[in-house]
Amino acid sequence: MIALKRVYDAPGPDDGLRILVDRLWPRGVKKEAAHLDRWEKELAPSDDLRRWFAHDPDKWAEFRRRFREELADKGALLHELARQGEKGRVTLLYAAKDEEHNNAVVLKELLEEEGHGR
Repeated sequence: MIALKRVYDAPGPDDGLRILVDRLWPRGVKKEAAHLDRWEKELAPSDDLRRWFAHDPDKWAEFRRRFREELADKGALLHELARQGEKGRVTLLYAAKDEEHNNAVVLKELLEEEGHGR
């Protein structure tokens, strides 16, 4: 199962594997306090795409399209993540305030569309 959670929220006993999927380290979070298992910067949007999007909901559809294009060459890493999601819970962590319009949402959608992470 693939789940989403803000990195600022307290870790829970049911989080399973906790993976930060942002390119930048979240402000105000100490590395020890994040309780991460992994930090997968490669699964985050490029700096150019992140800056262009700027968490503007009006750009959401185009952001999703462009980010999926960026993820197209990450097949091995996505496959590994999907396999882990099939074995147990994987929580994708992100820093964005907007819980509906962020890169972790797109990543989760992509994994689920491929029939993984359920």
